[in-house]
Amino acid sequence: MTISRRQLLQRIGAAAAVGAATPFTAGARVAAAPRRPARIRLSRNENPYAPSPDALAAIRRGEPSAISLYPDVEYESLRLKLAAAHRVSAERVVLGAGSSDVLRMIVDACLAPGKQLVTAAPTCDVIGRSAARARARVVRVPLARDWSHDLRAMRARCEAGAGLVYVCNPNNPTGSLTRRRDIEAFVKALPRGVRVVIDEAYHHYVGRGTDYASFLDHPVDDERIIVVRTFSKAYGLAGIRVGYAVADRAIAERIADGVEAGVASVAALAAAAALDDQAHLAAVVRRVTDDRQEFYNQANARMLPVIDSHANFVMLNTLRRAADIVGHFERNGVALPSPFAPLDQYIRVSLGTPEDMDEFWRVWDLMSLAHTV
Repeated sequence: MTISRRQLLQRIGAAAAVGAATPFTAGARVAAAPRRPARIRLSRNENPYAPSPDALAAIRRGEPSAISLYPDVEYESLRLKLAAAHRVSAERVVLGAGSSDVLRMIVDACLAPGKQLVTAAPTCDVIGRSAARARARVVRVPLARDWSHDLRAMRARCEAGAGLVYVCNPNNPTGSLTRRRDIEAFVKALPRGVRVVIDEAYHHYVGRGTDYASFLDHPVDDERIIVVRTFSKAYGLAGIRVGYAVADRAIAERIADGVEAGVASVAALAAAAALDDQAHLAAVVRRVTDDRQEFYNQANARMLPVIDSHANFVMLNTLRRAADIVGHFERNGVALPSPFAPLDQYIRVSLGTPEDMDEFWRVWDLMSLAHTV
């Protein structure tokens, strides 16, 4: 649906009638706002729609043995299913308690004190924090003007002894793509000892096009590439924590040595059922695609720029100090993440249900009542 400026003014008037929210103040300090549980959470890039009914059924019918025994059988069953889906041997698949756990395991396997991680800025910093804890050197390279990874600059920062390069594609928090052919050329130009982690957490939300292709669905013959996926986003299983990596067999064995929490039995059963229900996955992706377009429509009506997103969130240019915006939404019951340096006028908005997004824009329009736009 496209919203006109006239309709927008009518909505702002409706927001005024509600009058229950605290008006926005341009100089408000986020820290001074009273902290209350948010009614709506648009901060974690979660799937607002239910997981596959088959996954929920697998959780409900879990056998008692799946609770009282260690999850060896369920772990291996899911690993075999993923290996078949990606046409690789099971020895190349490593499971973890979410992709965050998998990234930590990769750092433990591939980085030692003094080694180097090269990553973008801003990007998902889970691997950066893990590398810092491992006393590795973290080199952050600003994104290019088109919001893609600046691969030329990242290559220039890669030393012969560097351990890892991290490429989140689509990137979090910008939702932007880096072209597949550029990544392939980048990998070929790297020193032989450098491994490349390609985080495809938001892979399922990318539409068809010539600029993107998964390194699992369309692999290349290079043992240095490690691809990471998760069941927390499009599959809607963030609460039970399942992620995985596909890597060369030798490096996969090293990564697997770092397994600590592992994957719970019930989580493995649910993930296996979700993987089989591709029709549900496709339906979720269609809904999120529609939600993303509606977000663009609403932003355009308010003349607010956005970064073109290929994920289930959008980076919105607020045209003012983003920290103030985050505080305003927090006071009105909507949780947003803290701003991402250096993008201090942008907020990342996870796409919620249509009702959640109606409330997001209602709270946004309250700022107009305070004459701040």
